[in-house]
Amino acid sequence: MITPALPTSPASPEALRALARELDRTPRHDEAVAVYQRLLALQPQWLDGWYNLGQALWRARRFDDALAAYQRALDGGISQPEEVHLNRSVLYAQHLARPDLAQQEIDRALALNPHYGPAWLNRGNLAEQAGDRDAATQAYEQVLALQPGHALALSRLPGLRRLQDPADPLIARLQQAAADPRRHPAERADLGFGLGKALDDVGRHDDAFAAYHAANAASRQAAGPAVRYDRAAHEAHVDRLISTFTKTPDTPAGTADDAPIFVCGLFRSGSTLVERLLAAHPRVTAGGELDLLPALARQHLAPGAPWPLLDDAAALQAAAAHYRAEVARRFPGADRLTDKRPDNFLHVGLIKTLFPHARIVLTRRHPLDNGLSMYFLHLGWSMPYALDLGDLGHWIGQHDRLVAHWQRIYGDDVHVVDYDRLVADPEPPLRALLAFLGLDWHPGCLDFHTAGGTVQTASLWQVRQPLYRHASGRWRHYARHLAPLCTTLGLPLRDPQDPA
Repeated sequence: MITPALPTSPASPEALRALARELDRTPRHDEAVAVYQRLLALQPQWLDGWYNLGQALWRARRFDDALAAYQRALDGGISQPEEVHLNRSVLYAQHLARPDLAQQEIDRALALNPHYGPAWLNRGNLAEQAGDRDAATQAYEQVLALQPGHALALSRLPGLRRLQDPADPLIARLQQAAADPRRHPAERADLGFGLGKALDDVGRHDDAFAAYHAANAASRQAAGPAVRYDRAAHEAHVDRLISTFTKTPDTPAGTADDAPIFVCGLFRSGSTLVERLLAAHPRVTAGGELDLLPALARQHLAPGAPWPLLDDAAALQAAAAHYRAEVARRFPGADRLTDKRPDNFLHVGLIKTLFPHARIVLTRRHPLDNGLSMYFLHLGWSMPYALDLGDLGHWIGQHDRLVAHWQRIYGDDVHVVDYDRLVADPEPPLRALLAFLGLDWHPGCLDFHTAGGTVQTASLWQVRQPLYRHASGRWRHYARHLAPLCTTLGLPLRDPQDPA
């Protein structure tokens, strides 16, 4: 592909627009921003240009500037302003920790266009994150009233309640929608995951696995051959992390209180539960799944690319300062903040380089339960390993290999929380965790499920309930289907302690 070059002299608006469109299709987001800014200096009344600038600024991670560009489009009277309000809502919710402003933007979108389905869908998502089942159900049903059979809205309904009756009409709705041969594979994937959850609820485990298996196959089909998990490439990346980060960095003066609490591990391993337990402590603020470190790693520690950042003390200092400034802006006044991003287990070496005093909390769960839970969740094409049980086993094995390395070199700064032990008897592991973090015991942490606040992860409904144990050992319902996962993990097909 030929890389477009920025003009060094004034260019016509037509040429600049063509260049901007080209740059929009590349990772050169800052350059796209610069071109749109030149265009808008020439044509400040071009309202679609302000919208496009907002999109480019978003991709460049300049979120406040993106909001300002969108506002210019709104102030000028852009057509279809509801779409602009929707984008502003997503920015506030996903990147700026302002669910209140996200809700205001959705309300404005729907006031302008009550028939705008994407805004109703997003309203349902915001309601789920806030723990309002009734509002979420109403929003998704409104989407379905506007667009009967809408795949994503229908697939969200089983997650809002635990089905009890095998004859629940929702199962038939999902089956009928999923069987429509006109459906795009991505829609069949959404519906299949929803159907699998509904069938699992009512104990139809073989049928549930068939639905989940079909959903993952449909997701692979929708993604296309370019999206796949490369086992060899991932192993090489883990090898490089292990060979690069080989010792504890020099530790300057300070304490662990100077750094956030990093909670990471495999997806679906209990990290959200641990964060909610900690957030019930009066000194702790839940930061949720912050995107700051993964964005830094994508830019500077990409697999197969050079990693000069690690040899540049000034750049490392700037990166740490940027992180601190961002979390201070999003969570002003927070005493101890959690950064709960599961895939940060890949970046523990970077974390300890930027924040030598950081404490790392790693969550762990029975690998078959963990793998099955990931397979049963539509994690998205950025995590293609989750679409295949064999690939999941490989990913889990590489996770365990890397985590063992972090434990060897960072020792007392790494603490493992075992999910199965936590849900079986929470107080001892919770006391140990608080002591590791230098926090006093607080009995209110055990009542974490009564706390309010926004939760943006797939566990958003589980962590609003008291601790329960029925997710431990869930894999036994599906043991006959787990050969690829067991084989890759090197586990027997049947647990030696399983009496069945």
